Amino acid sequence: MKQTIFKLSAPQLKGKISLEETIAKRRSVRRYRGESLDLAQLSQILWSAQGITGSGMLRAAPSAGATYPLEIFVFSGQESVKELEAGIYQYIVNSHSLRLHKSGDFRPDLARAALDQEFIVQAPANIVICALYHRTCDTYSRRGERYVHMEVGHVGENIHLQAVALGLASVEVGAFHDEEVRKVLGVEEQIKPLYIMPLGKAE
Repeated sequence: MKQTIFKLSAPQLKGKISLEETIAKRRSVRRYRGESLDLAQLSQILWSAQGITGSGMLRAAPSAGATYPLEIFVFSGQESVKELEAGIYQYIVNSHSLRLHKSGDFRPDLARAALDQEFIVQAPANIVICALYHRTCDTYSRRGERYVHMEVGHVGENIHLQAVALGLASVEVGAFHDEEVRKVLGVEEQIKPLYIMPLGKAE
């Protein structure tokens, strides 16, 4: 079966506002306009989350022992991200691209799995951060679980600050039924969802 791959634009390494300004302006936002996102905006957000930033395939967020346990998925509605059809996409780090995982607008299903938090449907895109714990725990045993949770926090803050730099907003959502989110994603049992991050322009 042929895979649908969307190559993303190269990341911008210099923004229009300072890091200090993004920290000062960062807020958790739960109300979003209906405006579509540009694919370039989503590309920059994904790069800030897990993108390659140096030789040896080092990434934008620190990872214990460079074990990189996280996988990133994007939920998009019809025309809610320009140039993307409605679907669930997986971020492919090595090629800085998106691979279509499931066709269709699954934001309502995601919202139901997240205790009916309707702003998840309102947001044009939702980033779901998942973990494969064994990647880190194979090296650090049970201690690795703590390191995975630290790492998802690093990634969440990177997304927050990058969103502010792009004139967008987000919020970390941890209130959801894990197994229901996993089923909506359609991934194997070992992939554990940790965060849902709606993304869009604040109302």
